Amino acid sequence: MLKHYLAGVKRMTDCQGDSEGAKSPMELYESLASQGDEVRALKTAKAEKAEIDAAVQLLLKLKVDYKQLTGQDYKAGSPPSETSVAPENGPATDGANDGDTVDPWNVSTNNAKGVDYDKLIVRFGSSKIDQDLVDRIEKVSGQKPHRFLRRGIFFSHRDMHQVLDGYEKHKSFYLYTGRGPSSEAMHVGHLIPFIFTKWLQDVFDIPLVIQLTDDEKYLWKDLSLEDCHRFAVENAKDIIACGFDVNKTFIFSDLDYMGASPAFYRNVVKIQKHVTFNQVKGIFGFTDSDCIGKISFPAIQAAPSFSSSFPQIFKGRKDIQCLIPCAIDQDPYFRMTRDVAPRIGYHKPALLHSTFFPALQGAQTKMSASDANSSIFLTDTPKQIKNKVNKHAFSGGKDTVEEHRKYGGNPDVDVAFMYLTFFLEDDEQLEKIKQDYTSGALLTGELKKLLIETLQPMITQHQEQRKQVTEETVKQFMTPRPLHFNF
Repeated sequence: MLKHYLAGVKRMTDCQGDSEGAKSPMELYESLASQGDEVRALKTAKAEKAEIDAAVQLLLKLKVDYKQLTGQDYKAGSPPSETSVAPENGPATDGANDGDTVDPWNVSTNNAKGVDYDKLIVRFGSSKIDQDLVDRIEKVSGQKPHRFLRRGIFFSHRDMHQVLDGYEKHKSFYLYTGRGPSSEAMHVGHLIPFIFTKWLQDVFDIPLVIQLTDDEKYLWKDLSLEDCHRFAVENAKDIIACGFDVNKTFIFSDLDYMGASPAFYRNVVKIQKHVTFNQVKGIFGFTDSDCIGKISFPAIQAAPSFSSSFPQIFKGRKDIQCLIPCAIDQDPYFRMTRDVAPRIGYHKPALLHSTFFPALQGAQTKMSASDANSSIFLTDTPKQIKNKVNKHAFSGGKDTVEEHRKYGGNPDVDVAFMYLTFFLEDDEQLEKIKQDYTSGALLTGELKKLLIETLQPMITQHQEQRKQVTEETVKQFMTPRPLHFNF
C-alpha cells in the first residue's frame, strides 16, 4: 500500500512544476478522481497521519486548479463538458475566495477585501481566536489585550488554551518568531509579528528566540551568501529597534548558529529523519527541479520550536512549551513540525496566526519588499511616506466628491483605513473614522492624511531608535548565552 501511495504522490507532485492550466478539464478531472481514490485507500489502510495529510493537500490543490480552470467545483461522477473552461483571469463568483493562494512564498486573492480568513481556518485546520480566548488572555496576563487581538489581526491559533493552562499552573513558555532577510530595508508589514511578539514578551515576562533565515534566502533568491548574511545583521538592527529586552531575547542567523550549536543541529537531523521527501513535496509543492537545500530547509525552520535547540537558555530541557506568533502563510512549516514533535519526544509548538499586511495597491496581495511602490519602508522619509500614500494607496472612495458625500466610501477595501486598523491605538477614534468614511463625511484625501499623520511619527521614531543600535548591541543580542528566565 505504501509503495502504491508513494508512486501516486510522485505522479501528482511531479506535475506541480508545470502549469495546471496546460491540462484539459477532463485530464484534471481524471487526476482528481485518481487522487481521491489514493486518499480513501490510505485512510482504509490506516496509514500514517503525515502520509494522509500530504495526500489530502495534493487533492485540495487539484480542486483549486479545477475550479480555476472550469469555474465549477469538482463533483465526483460529474465529468466536465468539453467547453467547461472559466474566463481567463475572471473574478471569483460572488466574491468567493476559493482561488486564494496562500503559501510561504505566495499570497494572492481576487477579492478586494483580501483573503477569506474564515475559509483559511477551515482549510488549514486551525482554530479561530474568538472573544472567549481574547478575554482569557486578558485574565491570565492581567493586561488589556493588544489591538491586534481586539481587532482580529491575530485571528487564528493552535493550542493557545494549552499554553494558558500551563501558565496558570506556573509552567512558563517561550516565544519563537523569525524573519527572512531578503533585503537590507524592512517595510512596515514586517513589523507586525515583532510588535505583537514584544507585547507578549512584556506581559508574560518570557524569553524569545528570533530566527533570521539567511540560509533560506540564499537558497530561494538570486543573492550571494555574503549578502544574505549582511541583510540578516541589518534586519536584526530593525528588530532590536522595536524595543526587545536584551536580557530575554536571543537573535540568531542560521548561517552562524547552525555551526555553533550541536544541540540545534541534532534536532534538525531528528526532524529530517522523520519527514519523507514525498511529504515535503506534498506540503510545500517542491518539484524534482528544486535544489536539495530547499527540500531540507523546513527542518531548520522547525528546530527552534523545541527548547532543547537552545541549551544555553533552557539548560538542555526539552519540555518547555513554545509559542510562535507568525503570519498564517508560515503555518505549513509548523503543521509539519507539530506532526513530527511527538515522534521525537517533544511538545508540539503552539501558534498565533496573523492576517497579511496589504500592499498599497490593495489587499489582493501582501506588501512586498521587492516592489518599492507597494511598500512603506522603515527607511522612507516623511515626504516619501506622504507621496506613496497619496499616489499609490488604493481607495474605497467614490470617483467624485459629490458621489462620495452622497454614497460614502467602503472601508473594507480602502488601504488607508486598513493600515489605520493596524497602527491606530484608539478603538473609539478608529470606529468614528470608519463611520465618517462610510457616511461620506470623511473624504478619501482626508483619510489618507490621517494615515500619513500616523505613519510619519511612528517611522521617524523607529529610525531614531535604530540609530541607537550599535554593532556591539547587535553582537550582544546575537551571542548564544543564558537569558533571564525562571522555569
